[in-house]
Amino acid sequence: MKSLISEIRDTNNEIRILGIDEAGRGPVIGPLVICGLIMNSSNIPELSQRGVKDSKMLTSFRRKKLKEDIHSLAEAYELIVISPENIDKEGMNDLELRVVAKLITQFYPNQVFLDAPTRNCLSYQKKIRGLLSGKMKVGLVVENFADKNYPVVGAASILAKVERDRIISELAKQYGDIGSGYPSDEKTIRFLGEYFHRKKCFPPIVRKRWKTLQRIKMKEERERCW
Repeated sequence: MKSLISEIRDTNNEIRILGIDEAGRGPVIGPLVICGLIMNSSNIPELSQRGVKDSKMLTSFRRKKLKEDIHSLAEAYELIVISPENIDKEGMNDLELRVVAKLITQFYPNQVFLDAPTRNCLSYQKKIRGLLSGKMKVGLVVENFADKNYPVVGAASILAKVERDRIISELAKQYGDIGSGYPSDEKTIRFLGEYFHRKKCFPPIVRKRWKTLQRIKMKEERERCW
């Protein structure tokens, strides 16, 4: 698990808001990237004015442009990159919970807005609280679609997505056209199928517990029988 953290700026004791979101929960290839972004409440309206929203609603070009705006408005941010190996070993849900608690503890904000990865937001909120110090007094809003509803979460989603896209581009230089890494991407499935056909194994950039790989193995076995 790697971490990229920016320098922390002086905030003059303003209300500090932390937005947390991720990119890459669903892919079979590549890491999960989680971003914690903290900023003064007075700067949040500027995010909307500059067009910050859920990263999925923006083009790659627009996300990269907004990244610089977000950097200029934020007090600090951290990107935590969780490898496929760690996801397979420890499980995504537990890992993500621990990272969220780490970010909250590290930045110690007045208020947190978090995009929930589950429909049971209340249960997820309780799990996060359970990992925080009892002395820590912080407002915690855990909602589905928080990346659409709160600009600070949208900003975190943009930074996470830009970083994951950068990593996927680097992997493509090594392995060729791997697509986006999502099981719904035909390029990704074709790459994995051809790789397994040639080497009888999958590359180390995949999440080995994903059912996608089992389906590719079964398809290869059926074709071999024919």
